[in-house]
Amino acid sequence: MEGRIIPICKQFARISVAALAASCAFAAPAAAVDGRSGVADYARARAADASGELQVAARGYAAALAQAPFNETLAARAYRRAVAVGDRSLALRAAQSLQQAGALPPDGEFLFLIEALDGRDWSEARRVVDRIEAQELFASLAPVLRAWIAFAAQDEDPFALLDSPIEGAIAPAYTDEHRALLLLATGRYDDGVAALTALRGVGPARLLRLRLAAAATLAGARRRDQALTLVQGEGQALEIARAQIERRRRLTGAVETASQGVAEIFIRLAADVNRRNVSELAVTLARYATFLAPGNSVAWLVTSAILETDEQNNAAIGALDRIPAGDPFYSEAQDARVRLLAETDNREAALALAAQRVEARGAGAADWQRYGELFSQLGRFDEAAGAYREAIDRAGGDAAPWTAWLLYGGALHDAGRWDDARPVLDRAVELAPDQPLALNFLGYALLERREDLARAETLIARASELQPESASITDSLGWVYYVQGDVERAIPVLERAALGDPDEPTINEHLGDAYWVAGRRREARFAWQAAIVAAEDEALERLNEKLDLGLSAQTASP
Repeated sequence: MEGRIIPICKQFARISVAALAASCAFAAPAAAVDGRSGVADYARARAADASGELQVAARGYAAALAQAPFNETLAARAYRRAVAVGDRSLALRAAQSLQQAGALPPDGEFLFLIEALDGRDWSEARRVVDRIEAQELFASLAPVLRAWIAFAAQDEDPFALLDSPIEGAIAPAYTDEHRALLLLATGRYDDGVAALTALRGVGPARLLRLRLAAAATLAGARRRDQALTLVQGEGQALEIARAQIERRRRLTGAVETASQGVAEIFIRLAADVNRRNVSELAVTLARYATFLAPGNSVAWLVTSAILETDEQNNAAIGALDRIPAGDPFYSEAQDARVRLLAETDNREAALALAAQRVEARGAGAADWQRYGELFSQLGRFDEAAGAYREAIDRAGGDAAPWTAWLLYGGALHDAGRWDDARPVLDRAVELAPDQPLALNFLGYALLERREDLARAETLIARASELQPESASITDSLGWVYYVQGDVERAIPVLERAALGDPDEPTINEHLGDAYWVAGRRREARFAWQAAIVAAEDEALERLNEKLDLGLSAQTASP
């Protein structure tokens, strides 16, 4: 999959940001939790909640809710945290308390729908959908929900329900997606493939998921040749799917039941809500998908990505644990795991996992690039350069993208291998003459070494022209003027850079040096003092010496 979250249909007109935020809000605290034990449990849960310990918080809320089952505020917190950690039993108890109090949020009805679907109680499922529609926030989902229930109950035409007119209906692309899935689920395979092929407005990652779901259904129906036509193309997910179909092994991910179909609704809705920065509701919806379809790897990927967005990295890693080896998206899950381990400062574990990935059969350029990134984070730049070189080779050598060459050149530069780095950085600029990042990197590297300053100025000036709002590029431009002796021209440019990023120590140090040379000693000291706040190591020592003794050849910024 591309990115941290699955791209989904952007058109969901019924749901506004304010309405989504309101759906997560609950009434002001009701009566205090009953009993000394309940109060203690609640206090511990709140403390765990504040520190991001979701599992501990959920257990605390569960204990407190047992003492005070009708406390709305407690039930509301228990509901959200129980769903976030995947505790379906506690979530249901809390939702029932909220429902009895008339305080159930609109998304809470989905939990009762899940219970009805799992219990094959189609009448109750329809009653829940009626309530969802009446509450309006998610009313546009009603036709698709009813279509899947009718498919399961086998007492109505799901396609007629899918086409039911409704005010504020979701985008046709969304309905068309479920039409394709329903056609496949009802055994109308040719029609289903045609409907899938005709889909418009669906992002490439989402379309990949639909192709794999369709291929799994077709392979299960022994239509392997037709399944193989859907999994052609590059990428590890497609390669794994092809191999499993060709070896007559079961391909997971089919959408053949009402629960699996509704789970797909929750997956897309969760991703859409997450893009609107309503992470608590997004986590709830993603978890609902896992309740309904625990074997759906995309549901776990989306859950993990949303938890990561909410900085719940340990819980995000736990979600990835549910994706088994051999799943088409296992490789993506492992890539996400490497990133999460690195983000939780467990870089050695991340590096060990990345090493396994590059040694595995079918390792590609992305695996080697991730390996290089981890070496860079650990300051092992020679090894990073080796990994980036391998990534370039696997990406086509000279035909590799400019970003690959820039990463390779940057690692060589940081390893102190300038003679090796310069031609690599030249190649990046050659491939991307209008990319500010490549232009500025090479230009500033030349500037640091006081090498070929005319070219450095040309490169940096072009980068600034392309991205004038970048404080770092503006700083490079002012500094190249300063280094060439044009202090009068440099100062206003460096001042503009400092306004753009007032906390960046390098920019403030450059500005201070320029002020000092211009005779503006007091302003120079102010700029150096601003730089000291975030400066580290050699820069910090250099700045302290400047503040004591002023600028000298020994303390000049590099």
